[in-house]
Amino acid sequence: MITIRGLTYTYPQARQPALESIDWVVNDGEFVLIAGPSGSGKSTLLRCLNGLVPHFSGGSIVGEVNVYGVDTITAGPRMLSRTVGFVAQDPEAQAVLEVVESEIAYSLENAAMPPSEMRIRVEEVLELLNLSRLRGRRLSTLSGGERQKVAIAAALAWRPRVLVLDEPTSQLDPQSAEDVLRSLVRLNEDLGLTVVLAEHRLERILRYADRMTWLEGGRIVGDGQVRQVLQKIDAGPPLIKVARALVWTPLPLTVKEAKQLPSVAELVALPPAIIGTPTRRKVEEDILTVKDLRFAYNGQPTLKSLDLTVGRGEAVALLGRNGAGKSTLLKCIVGLLKPQAGEIHVNGYTTQGRSVADICLDVGYLPQNPDDLLFAESVDDEFRVTLRNHHLPEETGKIDIMRRQLGLNHMGDLYPRDLSVGQRQRVALGAVTITRPPLILLDEPTRGLDPALKEELVAIWRGWLDEGAAILLVTHDVELAAMIADRVVMMSQGEIIASGSTREILGNSPHFAPQMARLFPGSNWLTAADVLSSVKISEIGE
Repeated sequence: MITIRGLTYTYPQARQPALESIDWVVNDGEFVLIAGPSGSGKSTLLRCLNGLVPHFSGGSIVGEVNVYGVDTITAGPRMLSRTVGFVAQDPEAQAVLEVVESEIAYSLENAAMPPSEMRIRVEEVLELLNLSRLRGRRLSTLSGGERQKVAIAAALAWRPRVLVLDEPTSQLDPQSAEDVLRSLVRLNEDLGLTVVLAEHRLERILRYADRMTWLEGGRIVGDGQVRQVLQKIDAGPPLIKVARALVWTPLPLTVKEAKQLPSVAELVALPPAIIGTPTRRKVEEDILTVKDLRFAYNGQPTLKSLDLTVGRGEAVALLGRNGAGKSTLLKCIVGLLKPQAGEIHVNGYTTQGRSVADICLDVGYLPQNPDDLLFAESVDDEFRVTLRNHHLPEETGKIDIMRRQLGLNHMGDLYPRDLSVGQRQRVALGAVTITRPPLILLDEPTRGLDPALKEELVAIWRGWLDEGAAILLVTHDVELAAMIADRVVMMSQGEIIASGSTREILGNSPHFAPQMARLFPGSNWLTAADVLSSVKISEIGE
């Protein structure tokens, strides 16, 4: 189905190739997972499959890319659109029309498909992805995760021979992600659809993939059965990390496989004294207070009499299904949306009547889409603009430190929008936090980031917390919440349905439990670090 030979591609004005000496074959009907560090070339490789590289991006390319008998370097996206369904990392960039049903039907209308056939296909994908209730909604009123599902539905409606997806679950809650992945598996198994998928949250996808391709620095460094590739690389989700450290054999890909290993049974049987105890930062002062907050989109209640506090030095994770109102809450706090009722106080001052710019003197807000914040000519200029707007000195040393902390060391003079999604996310994060605001609002901040970068970010955030900053974090990444949050707040249909310590909430949640909580229920272990710091390898049986 896909044949790539000797592919080397360099973006315009780039110093190094994004892809180098790629030889790769995908057979008809395979389900292939592409993984690797942020910026390793995954998205670029996917864009080669439908001709966006080089026909849209420009640059220089050598080698051969052939999909279902079509030379993508010669043919381009127009000819390939009927063969390759493509879902980009940024679903907002793919939308053309304003209403869900119309957006899904758009490509079918352009192909002059008979209305009767079009209706059948639209109904099929609406049901497949559980979008029927949203069919008449405007895309602007949907959550990021809901828009991601609409983009997937629009790609599936054409019934392509190859479906290419770039981080398709990055904005989906655990249950929605599971639903989408199971739908892809059904299409792969029942219809023989070839699926090529790039993903950072490997714990969600490993069980489904026939094969894994690992990229680093634009090169393929591992390709084969999933278990074999994971044994060769020093990366993977928490389960893989613990399995390697404790030498579990065979390497388990799922919690179910791990529970069948004798070594895990020995750990489960350990006395309670070895189990960690819940911890939480001591909060002496509330930096954010929300009382009786109400908001509605077009008369449809989105936030219902919501109360919330976040203390100085505290990290609070806001979890819930897509469309629960989490991002809406952040936008109300920062002043982008005006509540119908209620009070919001930040750093002791009400937000009522204040402009967004004034509120942002006390609040650093990172939205789901980092491109909303990026408009300068270089990475360093993004940081300088923020300092200038806050009437602070544009210190080169401060900018260098921020860039180094965020893993953007040699990118100061690069154009931000030419970077990968994960890199743009970090630039936007640096731009809103370089002034060290007392309250930091993060909406899906690890979208497009690999686990190593995620751990580095968590270390940075912990430093900010120790300095007295407060973090309110919206995420569907339960592993991230387990790593950083002191407290978890669960939302559903605009209301808070649970609030408590991270260990209490995540340890007892059927849908939002991290891998270690599922593997060791009742143990208070949430992360790989919890397990490895509590267990000595020498105590584990061979």
